[in-house]
Amino acid sequence: MDYKFDAEHTFFTSDTHFSHANIIRFCHRPFKDVDQMNEALIANWNRVVEPDDTVFHLGDFCLGGSAEWNNILNRLNGKIYLIIGNHDRKNIRQGYMNKFEDVVMRMRIEVGKRSIYLNHYPFLSYGGAYRDVWQLFGHVHTSPNSMGLDTSRLDMLLPTQYDVGVDNNNYTPVSYEQVRKIILKQIDKARNI
Repeated sequence: MDYKFDAEHTFFTSDTHFSHANIIRFCHRPFKDVDQMNEALIANWNRVVEPDDTVFHLGDFCLGGSAEWNNILNRLNGKIYLIIGNHDRKNIRQGYMNKFEDVVMRMRIEVGKRSIYLNHYPFLSYGGAYRDVWQLFGHVHTSPNSMGLDTSRLDMLLPTQYDVGVDNNNYTPVSYEQVRKIILKQIDKARNI
């Protein structure tokens, strides 16, 4: 079942890792400490997301307990859906999960007339992969500055897949329109190879 959302008010992001000090070093993020990173991510988020917009966060939202999660969630604009990432699993029984519109392992949505499969991880095979269904993911921390363990395997992705993680998108949620343009460009490039 696809859930339907308005193209003009839908955003995607992943791997914010709020309050995770080590992610700065692991991913070569340009922040001096976790406080600067949290403030920059919150400011970037609220600069593009309005209170009534919908945001799909594709996992690895925050590190820490209730105080950290509540502090961040209370400051972010939008109606947030959490697709659980590997760092989120231990938190799903906490009381702050009700601050999300929904908390799921994966989700298939419709934006405009486009069907999109959302998961924390990139998949080489997913429902509709060969029927023009897009897949958005996170987890791999794609960026110009990072050579993660998954980098060489990302060459096998379909042109209809895109990493919406903050490291790949200037530490800011991306709109449906931005994703649409990127994927259409990837499809066009694949056709011309």
